[in-house]
Amino acid sequence: MLKRLCLGAAAGLAMAGLAFTGAARAQETTIRFTLGWKTQGSDAAFFVARDKGYYKAEGLNVVIDQGEGSGATVTRIMGGAYDAGFGDVNAIIQNAATKPGENPVMVYMIWNRPPFAISSKKATGITKPKDLEGRTLGGAPGTPTTRLLEVFARKNGLDMGKIKLTSMAPNLQEPLLIKGDIDGALVFNITSYFNLLLNRQDPEKDFNWLTFGDFGLDLYSNGLMVSQKLIKENPKAVAGLVRATNKAMIEIAKDQAVAMKAVMAYDALVNEAIEKKRLQYSFSELIVSPEMKEIGVGDTKDARMASAIGIIAEGYQLPRTPKPEEIFSRAFLPPKAERELVYTAN
Repeated sequence: MLKRLCLGAAAGLAMAGLAFTGAARAQETTIRFTLGWKTQGSDAAFFVARDKGYYKAEGLNVVIDQGEGSGATVTRIMGGAYDAGFGDVNAIIQNAATKPGENPVMVYMIWNRPPFAISSKKATGITKPKDLEGRTLGGAPGTPTTRLLEVFARKNGLDMGKIKLTSMAPNLQEPLLIKGDIDGALVFNITSYFNLLLNRQDPEKDFNWLTFGDFGLDLYSNGLMVSQKLIKENPKAVAGLVRATNKAMIEIAKDQAVAMKAVMAYDALVNEAIEKKRLQYSFSELIVSPEMKEIGVGDTKDARMASAIGIIAEGYQLPRTPKPEEIFSRAFLPPKAERELVYTAN
């Protein structure tokens, strides 16, 4: 049904000629948008698209609020408080399995690689998955990295009976790792890396990172998602939201000064130096990949998405395995030529 809905929306857009700019633009449509967390440099594309008038040019008034977690973006949209947001596709998969037809749909994939990782001090000598046996790991209950540890172990031939898992609040992971109370932390690399920096640590020199995507869990991650209600009732708005966000993404990949100006305009209290590094980290570690270069930013590969859904279904013991078309739609993507992202750190 979702596939027919998106295809029907795309057909409607084609018939309309996609002429939703200039004098022909109708009255602005307000889109309530939730970020994945508190203000971060990696959110810059949304701020740039708003501040430089890219959303406005599409007839949109995008109201951006801070978030409560990448997974919470999904529940916020499902609850009707928000129309769109930046969040985790794996949370869409979980909800699609239990509440099909109610889940948001990813319409523009941004993080082509997952941030799920195990960080450890180099002094512990953990350089490969097998080194985790006989160690103590600290994880926050319910987070994807913690929930997927058993799948990670199976795919890498680990004996979970030889790994001690200690539950802890997310804000305790880096402090306990630094103190040596745990050997490794089950984290999001884009969060933990900068928590270590803020704790006056050198995450490059003194820490190792086992990223799940490099060891058998080839998952997608965060991107732009919208409600099925918005797709059905205003497909032009969805297409405009994607176009404007894509335009900003291409721009900030080449100019992080523009990105940070918009971030600071949204929230002057963030640490500008840290958030600029986080923005650049998001490009180098999560966005830019061989696949992204092949298919363009925003898109996915159906076979890889199907495999990723299977991994999540196994890790969360889902009652059903959703189909890729329930999770992601490329019906609103600009042509590939407009999505060729070239990243230059500056």
